Amino acid sequence: MSLFSNLLNLHSGNKPREDFFTEIVAYFLSLNNDILFDCLKHHSIISDDNYSSIKISTQQKHQALPSHYDDSRFDIVVELSNGLSTDVIFIESKIGAKDGNNALKKYAEILSNLPNVRHRILIYITRDYDPKEEIKTPAFNLEPKISFYQLRWYQFYARLQQHATDILAQEILIFMRKNGMSHTNQFSSVDLLTMVNYNKTLNLMESTLNDEIQQEFKLAFGGVIKGAASRTQWKWDERYIIYTHFSPSVWDLWCGLGYFDLNPINLTDYPYLGIFLQVSHRFGQRAKIIESMQKIINDKPNTWTPVNLKVLPAWSGIFYRKSLQDFLSEENHVSAIKLFFQESIKELKTVQEQYFDFPWKGVSIETATEVDKEEDPNISPSLIASP
Repeated sequence: MSLFSNLLNLHSGNKPREDFFTEIVAYFLSLNNDILFDCLKHHSIISDDNYSSIKISTQQKHQALPSHYDDSRFDIVVELSNGLSTDVIFIESKIGAKDGNNALKKYAEILSNLPNVRHRILIYITRDYDPKEEIKTPAFNLEPKISFYQLRWYQFYARLQQHATDILAQEILIFMRKNGMSHTNQFSSVDLLTMVNYNKTLNLMESTLNDEIQQEFKLAFGGVIKGAASRTQWKWDERYIIYTHFSPSVWDLWCGLGYFDLNPINLTDYPYLGIFLQVSHRFGQRAKIIESMQKIINDKPNTWTPVNLKVLPAWSGIFYRKSLQDFLSEENHVSAIKLFFQESIKELKTVQEQYFDFPWKGVSIETATEVDKEEDPNISPSLIASP
């Protein structure tokens, strides 16, 4: 295991893998400007490196524009100056998650509004395939113009391999391999196995979230969003769930039942099954909800798992879950999982009645559909607490 993986594992609770890696890469590039310029020139992002001043910062906050809902925080900001003019690069980094909330458009608008900047560049670099062709041309039609570039982490990995002469670079390469960031555009034996068994796996999952389970979920919580469970959730947030909303603003308070963490980092890891209650960072009743969630965790520490309850701003929640591995010894996996889903519904309903003094049915469930998620620019990312 790499040094960085060991350090990350010392972090309790939900491991901040993306922020952790961002800090590592930014620090490395600040010490190795030649590698930064090599990568930028290789992808035709800059044409020369005649800069006299280079500044690299991380987690830089920017105040929201009048048209934005909240402030923004950029993974990496690179400021390049030649003494006469300044070029600014915003880098948005993703490992497991994707740009599911149109954050890139907001970042581009902030970049376009910066004063006294010559070239404005937005880079979106991901581990997984997340096409943004609609952005490249014409890059949001902003004035001043934004140049948008989309990269994959395996491309950075390939360039870094050519410069891996020191221990820090070698440790970064090990960490990237460990986290699936060195993969090229080739199908592996595992990919082929997944491909030929996909429909069978999906059918089994569908049968555990069938009409019977959906009816119990609906009776307990007021409804099931039309179209759930769907592969849309699987694609966007690595989960296959049925769900419903408890607030008029749709995604501010909601719960979901089903399969989570369907794309684990390590092949030896298993997805989780269970029910998740989540509140957004912008919800007016957030403090009251978090207080109740914390009481549940205090009273039932071995039953419920917290996610970001003490982190602001963040999506926060509680999880009632088991690993899929726990069901593999059962003779009938489908029956065992359905029983656990029924148990999960009852458990959330119990804590709802005992701990929450809040009207949970403030939205017209019957008229909401799965596509509502695509229309919400502030949709939650997948939040999975590490064991």
